[in-house]
Amino acid sequence: MLETRKDPAAIMIDDAAETLQASRVAPGQAPATRRSLPASPAYLLKYYWWAYVHPNALKFFDRQWMVELILWGNYGRLRDVALDALGDALPGRTLQVAAAYGDLTPLLADRVAKGGGALDVIDVLPIQLANVRAKLDSAAPVQTSLMDSSALDFEDGAFDRAVVFFLMHEQPEDVRRKTMAETFRVVRPGGRIVIVDYARPAWWNPYRYLFRPVLAVLEPFALDMWRHEVADFLPKDDAGRGRKRRSFFGGLYQLVTIER
Repeated sequence: MLETRKDPAAIMIDDAAETLQASRVAPGQAPATRRSLPASPAYLLKYYWWAYVHPNALKFFDRQWMVELILWGNYGRLRDVALDALGDALPGRTLQVAAAYGDLTPLLADRVAKGGGALDVIDVLPIQLANVRAKLDSAAPVQTSLMDSSALDFEDGAFDRAVVFFLMHEQPEDVRRKTMAETFRVVRPGGRIVIVDYARPAWWNPYRYLFRPVLAVLEPFALDMWRHEVADFLPKDDAGRGRKRRSFFGGLYQLVTIER
């Protein structure tokens, strides 16, 4: 009988799940038994294994100087404007949709702690959530959950705010639309959603011509953010409510703040 070989990326994910189970619980909470693990999206394993799935990817990319380099020296600025758009002290519940390299999550956790609130960080890769917890103080008010952003396991209106930091450009359009619909669903009316991602640079920005072929090869869905506004991917009933947009670095990056 032929032996069925498991995808190496899937093996890494399974191994990381064991580490995550021991580290995913917030202080003061009993370990939870997960009903089932969400399947890792095929597009993620196909196009982004080198950036997020392989253990060496974390060692290589999750360095502060590296994330600054990837964003052409703009990581700190974009991180700070996202945090400021959320608020200085954050009471209630805050959701971070997907893990992020760099120090966004620890600094967000500090603002949540300052406001006496709680932070939930979700991601579909156990290895990414284990990496998030490794960057947090043991007393940080943070719960990490293995979850697909396009099918969130939270009740309607469960959160006061959410941040989506450089995630939209990494997803195919159908997944992106579901992710945004789910984010809107779980943020209560009157809450806030903060999005940071790529955008179409101004015609005079040289990165518009230099960076386009790089994105086309390494980030196959990213150019969608050049062709469309963020609002094009939001739920139709909510896309136009209290929405503000700011551009950075000659238009290559954008911050969108939405009041529900």
